[in-house]
Amino acid sequence: MASASFYRHSKRPTQTFTQERNASFSSGLQSTAQNLRYLVPSMPKPEFIITPLHESHVQAAVICAKRLNIHLRVRSGGHDYEGLSFVSQIESPSFSSTSQNSGLCTSLGIGGHITGGAYGSMMRKYGLGVDNVIDARIVNVNGRVLDRAAMGEDLFWAIRGGGGASFGIIVQWKIKLVPVPATVTVFTVTKSLEQDATKILSKWQTVADNLDHDLFIRVIIQVANSGRNNSKTVTTSYSALFLGDAERLLRVMQQSFPKLGLTQKDSTETTWIKSLLYIAGYSSNTPPEVLLQGKSTFKNYFKAKSDFVEQAIPETTLEGLWKRLLEEDSPLMIWNPYGGMMARISESETPFPHRQQTKFKIQYVTTWQDGDNNVSKHIDWIRRLYNYMTPYVSMFPRGAYVNYRDLDLGMNKNINTSFIEASRWGVSYFKDNFMRLVKVKTRVDPNNFFRHEQSISSLQGQARF
Repeated sequence: MASASFYRHSKRPTQTFTQERNASFSSGLQSTAQNLRYLVPSMPKPEFIITPLHESHVQAAVICAKRLNIHLRVRSGGHDYEGLSFVSQIESPSFSSTSQNSGLCTSLGIGGHITGGAYGSMMRKYGLGVDNVIDARIVNVNGRVLDRAAMGEDLFWAIRGGGGASFGIIVQWKIKLVPVPATVTVFTVTKSLEQDATKILSKWQTVADNLDHDLFIRVIIQVANSGRNNSKTVTTSYSALFLGDAERLLRVMQQSFPKLGLTQKDSTETTWIKSLLYIAGYSSNTPPEVLLQGKSTFKNYFKAKSDFVEQAIPETTLEGLWKRLLEEDSPLMIWNPYGGMMARISESETPFPHRQQTKFKIQYVTTWQDGDNNVSKHIDWIRRLYNYMTPYVSMFPRGAYVNYRDLDLGMNKNINTSFIEASRWGVSYFKDNFMRLVKVKTRVDPNNFFRHEQSISSLQGQARF
């Protein structure tokens, strides 16, 4: 009955609808999911998956799910750190999942990417993806398709950084294009603890957010074999994109960050599209068309967390951090620099608030293999690391990036009476913008049709603003 009413307003291509008994169900569910710990047999699965080929299919999915009281989950690319687009931990697992596969790099779908902010290697030059959105089309709770003019400025504000799957289903973004030079330059320079990594990273902290706006240098921190009696060391890899040629890059680096010791041979001039392949970890001869596949190069069992840093972390704290990283099997940290355009946009311009005061963002990750019987050990480790970092990151609130969903921060266990619970993680993701998001949610989706463990809750049944 559900499928009959589902597509009564449009032709139904056979490949758009799959149920668990269909051979293609598992492959469809797993195709772009990044975090494998949410695909294990013990996790609940959707009863069926709809892959829309037209926005009318999305409208039909919303209308049908609302009429039949089906819990609808929305999936874009499947990057989804906590599996919220296809796993429900707050209510019956009897729900459907709509897949909007529109990603470019790895498994990241543009739908979910922009709803959380959308950062990239040109953020210091041009800001976030949300800072460059000029229009959108959204399927609302009533199945209507609304553009910017029809949805109004409050909802248009909310969807540009207020987190995915709270206000409706985005079916189209209109983005202002920005210029890039014909030649850009990339480099990766790695320093281990034995190569003065601690002092170099200390220097990076003081300059990364003040560098030329054409330069983005992130730091990837891992544990590797030191080559001495199978002992381990910590490596810091400085991975960069410069919007210009190698000659000018060297001048900028020699003036602003000479301690890294960048040389001409470390740098590679390329085109902007090929720089995406480089940053994503593909080999130099990979054709750009691979970016259209939307396939992840990082599919693991993992747990992740995030922080925003406003003051440089002391060297003694870094040394304690190295000791903790060396205790774990496969730890990973990524430090992304801010400054530039990010420091010139107000915290209230969009729901994404981590702007002027932020020097850089930290992502913490721990991964493990299939069959590892010590999953709790890895998750306990990252939680202890997170606690260790508490005094050195943003406070009141301690910030977190909404696109790195972290259920440790709390979740909507009772979706209609969870405002106080939601405010715990809500202010971490959105700071003072959280209350405005709640107000918009209350107006456009008062009964919380679009919901998940950390969706914005309406004030249904509670005092209105």
